[in-house]
Amino acid sequence: MSTSLRRASRTLHLWISLGIFIPVVIVIGSGLLLQVKKEVDWIQPPTQKMAEGEPSLSFAEIIDAVAQVPQAELKSWDDIDRLDVRPSKGIIKVRGNNHWEVQLDAKSGDVLQVAYRRADTIEAIHDGSWFFEGAKLYVFLPAAILLFVLWITGLVMLVTTLKSKYRKHYYRSQRHR
Repeated sequence: MSTSLRRASRTLHLWISLGIFIPVVIVIGSGLLLQVKKEVDWIQPPTQKMAEGEPSLSFAEIIDAVAQVPQAELKSWDDIDRLDVRPSKGIIKVRGNNHWEVQLDAKSGDVLQVAYRRADTIEAIHDGSWFFEGAKLYVFLPAAILLFVLWITGLVMLVTTLKSKYRKHYYRSQRHR
């Protein structure tokens, strides 16, 4: 590979890396947090465990149970994002639109834990959707594509540098014979 290819690759590598610096730092930082979300309670509340078995709560009992938790502010189904039913752990996680999570005993309806869930916000930051409509598609996707180009230009620089060093070493060894 020629010197001009190496030079062009370096220039491209430099400008792309400067252009995607912020989105890549955001993806790496949030990705690191997401890697440890099950180990860090601040990110995602730990899942409680009760007796296994078929849940016996009705939807009305679920909403009644979570409505009794003032800090969660889950008064109606409009306030709830999703239910996560875990029969093997005997619990139902009720996740609110406000990122509060209430874990209920799936048989008795007792509140086992109430905690703020940050993992969803971190995931939205990670994929770019937290910033503004279209950031995911028009900022973070191009940054990912350019990061791939950065990887390729880095390989070109590596190969051309190693090839050049090999040639120099080879020619020096030939002269000393």
